[in-house]
Amino acid sequence: MRSKDFKAVLFDIDGTLLDTLQDIADSMNSALQRLRFPIHERDEYRHLVGDGMENLVRRALPDSARNDPRQVSECLEIMLKIYELNRNAKTRPYPGIRELLDALTARGLKMAILSNKPNDFAVKVVEEFLAAWRFEVVLGERASVPRKPDPFSALEIANRLAIEPADFLYLGDTATDMKTANGAGMFAVGALWGFRDSGELIANGAAKLISKPVELLELL
Repeated sequence: MRSKDFKAVLFDIDGTLLDTLQDIADSMNSALQRLRFPIHERDEYRHLVGDGMENLVRRALPDSARNDPRQVSECLEIMLKIYELNRNAKTRPYPGIRELLDALTARGLKMAILSNKPNDFAVKVVEEFLAAWRFEVVLGERASVPRKPDPFSALEIANRLAIEPADFLYLGDTATDMKTANGAGMFAVGALWGFRDSGELIANGAAKLISKPVELLELL
């Protein structure tokens, strides 16, 4: 496919559009402290996030607790309450994201968002930080719907927009995103400013890596 054929861009949120790592780390550490578990350094969370809040909690808990459904459930409940209050304390769009979204809007491309962040939180952070741009669909993790890397929701978005999956650029920052893009038949672009490194992105199917948001425009 020639790059000029793309008609839409599907974005991940955490590590792609928004730098949410500090708020996630602070909230998760607060939940762990309440339960008297060890906490983690901020950069450790780069490898704990990406596969939904419940998986984040399991990974953050010590070995003695992560396989106990009661402790996982209790920690998850606390984490969700804390994150509700703190999700926008330090979160910001990455440098260059505003300019990228302006340029994509000017070119008439459709834009949508797919995240493994709980759906309510995904919608709220988009409203709080990205309200200046039109996203046709914003989907987070939803009950009874498989989360990424299952391509179900990516294909749902393509269907809602009446655009073939092959006409989508998919921009994300983790193996989960690259697998989702390839599973859905979309063009997988890895964001090197996000939470994971080039080796992970390439190994999981990135067709292109970019180091700055504006570089996405070179594919159009």
